[in-house]
Amino acid sequence: MTKVVISGTGVFTPSQSVSNAELVESFNTYVRRHNEKHADAIARGEMEPLAESSVEFIVKASGIEARYVMDKSGIVDPEIMAPRLRQRSNDEPSILAEMSVDAANKAMKRAGKTAADIDAVLVACSNLERPYPAIAVEVQDLLGIEGFGFDMNVACSSATFGIQTAYDMLRSGSVDCVLIVDPEICSGHLNFRDRDSHFIFGDVCTAIILEREETCTVEGAWEILGTRLLTKFSNNIRNNFGFLNRATPEGIGAKDKLFVQEGRKVFKEVVPMVSQLILEHMADAGLDPKDLKRMWLHQANKSMNDFIGRKVLGRDPEPGEQPNILQEYANTSSAGSIIAFSKFSEDMKPGDLGLICSFGAGYSAGNVLVRKRA
Repeated sequence: MTKVVISGTGVFTPSQSVSNAELVESFNTYVRRHNEKHADAIARGEMEPLAESSVEFIVKASGIEARYVMDKSGIVDPEIMAPRLRQRSNDEPSILAEMSVDAANKAMKRAGKTAADIDAVLVACSNLERPYPAIAVEVQDLLGIEGFGFDMNVACSSATFGIQTAYDMLRSGSVDCVLIVDPEICSGHLNFRDRDSHFIFGDVCTAIILEREETCTVEGAWEILGTRLLTKFSNNIRNNFGFLNRATPEGIGAKDKLFVQEGRKVFKEVVPMVSQLILEHMADAGLDPKDLKRMWLHQANKSMNDFIGRKVLGRDPEPGEQPNILQEYANTSSAGSIIAFSKFSEDMKPGDLGLICSFGAGYSAGNVLVRKRA
């Protein structure tokens, strides 16, 4: 069977960043104004006052300290509390495609590839700015790639599901090289007026090059030893925004048209599901978790990752075994594990075993077992 490698990755990071302190200041200003406006109703017991947030609460709940965003001004404005991104004409590159091209060029350079070497483009992310034409086809056109492209969405697991999709195409022989991009403007679907989640997400785009081993020309590529995917339906993480909203106008603007979750239920149900998936996958591959040199886990919550690490390794992970980028990037949905992989893999030695793992809404989870090549 054809061997497949990851030969390059790239990360587009927005130029603007919002600290916890800035986010809390905006949120608490909104809370105070809301409570003052509804003071009489609150005094009568007809309405509960909103509670303020704090930097300490955010760090304890998530491990997040800051997040990169495509637009800071709208997010920190208590009157807006949402990104403001201008409407682009159809003759301009879309914002997702623009982010994707930046990350893709970095990944292609790292992999030693040109547009002529790539056969397919997959855009795999949580939120697409339009249903058609596919963002992937636009990215393909902007990069000058022949072949084909398509979009796919499995929420926070989109990148790993994209990797398996490309992996299967490469092993079948239908393509020789695939570009996967994960443009995530998570700030666009986040309710910045919800205390339990206003701090969770950031914006970013990652890119990954997969190719057949025999075409790889760079040192330090990663052989994919196997992939495994899992989905189980759950409403505990949900976003009901969609094209049918206009058909049910009574729901327009409701909270469920943005990101909503039952955080405690998610933690309780997802951690054991992901831990079991990793252990079973490694057992079936004849690999011992003790041999894992590094795990690049989905970057949603530090406590979740700590629990998964302990369950898989049978001990507390050592510093560096389970890189965390939450403090700088926050949760970037499908891109999180790829950011961690891109930033914390160069130092590993030939023969080292690693695991890229995602999990999130669906529920969905995906594993990619990799070994460093010479």
